Amino acid sequence: MSRDSLRSDRFCAGRRAFLGRSGAILLAAAPAATWARAAECRSLSFVHTHTGETLTCAYYQAGGYAPSQLGRVNHFLRDFRTGEVHRIDPGVLDILFDLKTRAGCDEPFHVISGYRSPQTNAMLHSRSSGVAVHSLHMRGQAIDVRLPGVATKRLQELALTLRRGGVGYYPKSDFVHLDTGRVRFW
Repeated sequence: MSRDSLRSDRFCAGRRAFLGRSGAILLAAAPAATWARAAECRSLSFVHTHTGETLTCAYYQAGGYAPSQLGRVNHFLRDFRTGEVHRIDPGVLDILFDLKTRAGCDEPFHVISGYRSPQTNAMLHSRSSGVAVHSLHMRGQAIDVRLPGVATKRLQELALTLRRGGVGYYPKSDFVHLDTGRVRFW
């Protein structure tokens, strides 16, 4: 056997051993990573600026969304003008949770607007050019909020870093619009 072929055999054997050990380490770490995700709990608190209602809920528990808690969120974020309840996209809640975490703030979000019925959206659109005709609020994919203790401009900046949907900044009204639509900002 030539010297080059011995080196090649040793390299292959060494590479196989390395890959085998690496695989074993990854397999050993996988249950811990899976457990960490399964144990994750995501909770949010809200104050509705129009109704005065409050809500605190753990909407994500033991590795999945909690249907009963999502139902509470759907009711809380209903169209307060008509009382109509609509399913809220859990992605909206995940955006809020990530913002709260990045901001390092545990205050409740102040909700200006969650779900809007088509009738409410049409009425608001007739009063303001800032309300989109086909608003994602009507699909339960948008929310307008502020977070006490975090400047609205800072909340907007943090939301932009997520790159997970639309971010609207309304400094005169002191709120940020967040949605799970395509990435865009205004």
